[in-house]
Amino acid sequence: MRSYALFALAGPLAVRAASGSGQSTRYWDCCKPSCAWDDKASVSAPVLTCDKNDNPISDANTKSGCDGGSSYTCSNNSPWAVNDNLAYGFAATKLSGGSESSWCCACYALTFTTGAVKGKTMVVQSTNTGGDLGENHFDIQMPGGGVGIFDGCSSQFGGLGGAQYGGISSRSDCDSFPELLKDGCYWRFDWFENADNPDFTFEQIQCPKALTDISGCVRDDDSSFPAFTGDTSSSGSSGSSKASTSKVAASQVEQKTAVTESKQTQAPATEEKTSQVQQPANSQTQVQEENSASEPQTTEVPATQETEAPVNQEPETPQTTTKKVRGSKTRSGCSVPTKAKSTAQASAKASATKSASSSSQSTVAVYHQCGGSKSAYPDGDLACASGSTCVKQNEYYSQCVPN
Repeated sequence: MRSYALFALAGPLAVRAASGSGQSTRYWDCCKPSCAWDDKASVSAPVLTCDKNDNPISDANTKSGCDGGSSYTCSNNSPWAVNDNLAYGFAATKLSGGSESSWCCACYALTFTTGAVKGKTMVVQSTNTGGDLGENHFDIQMPGGGVGIFDGCSSQFGGLGGAQYGGISSRSDCDSFPELLKDGCYWRFDWFENADNPDFTFEQIQCPKALTDISGCVRDDDSSFPAFTGDTSSSGSSGSSKASTSKVAASQVEQKTAVTESKQTQAPATEEKTSQVQQPANSQTQVQEENSASEPQTTEVPATQETEAPVNQEPETPQTTTKKVRGSKTRSGCSVPTKAKSTAQASAKASATKSASSSSQSTVAVYHQCGGSKSAYPDGDLACASGSTCVKQNEYYSQCVPN
């Protein structure tokens, strides 16, 4: 249930900061995030994206790599530990009563209330939209968290391995990841302690500069929200762990600097140029709708948007390694692009895949995927557990809803 807290301002106005309790899942689909499209919200610039080689792209209308284009999630959108009790990262979001215009590029402090990370806090910036998520639902980006229905990682990296839903299952699986994604992958098993979709309480806050420096996106109303008051020092973290991750980060920054300084960012040859523009859908589920410039969308949510498979719970893996603290997240050569206001809307999709572990069970829990054809889902037609009914969302997906 969503609630609002009213904060006093220095001036005559006041602002409502979203707060309440919610649920989490995990994903990393490599796709262009929804808030990377122009005109999603009143912001300084859309979320920064990268080409398949992790070079920043300044054109907000570049087609998503999950739809045959050349725009992907930048590797530095991976989460990292600030100290033993605080982490930063990015997430796809759906808030009760809200919309993309209210949560794109907004920041939230999530204080976990269940699982191995109970009592820890994670500050996330919302860069993506989950049109098929539950209310007050944050899908946290973490490499190896599972691609879900739509997979941009195969075209970017040749695949990351692990289950389609839920991703990899052990820390050692991260060893084979691309170098720039390893730290974010290890983070899940170190700071996050392999927690499986923990619940949390949340509060909307001013975005830390550490996050907006990466995304390049600041909301026009960001200063209206309360500043985060938690401990942001790194003194409580393991020095040896921080040093080990910082070496990798520093090495990658040096390599990125050399590449960036030697050439200007350019759209890959695979980028499609057409007279038909693209309007992003208000969904994180990769639903593509083509619209001509003379037929603008009348709503941000397409009637045919898909609902993704929610999460089946996985057993938590106890932490067996020293906690690692992510090094510097500011990528050299990745300066905030000047916002280019396009006069045309583009027809696109919001990248959206919900983390969920693969299932072999005969019945599924409330809010999990049920039904479905064998061709669309590997587990085929699944029945709902007692007390819930399988409700069809669209031709591709059905969900167990409480009676």
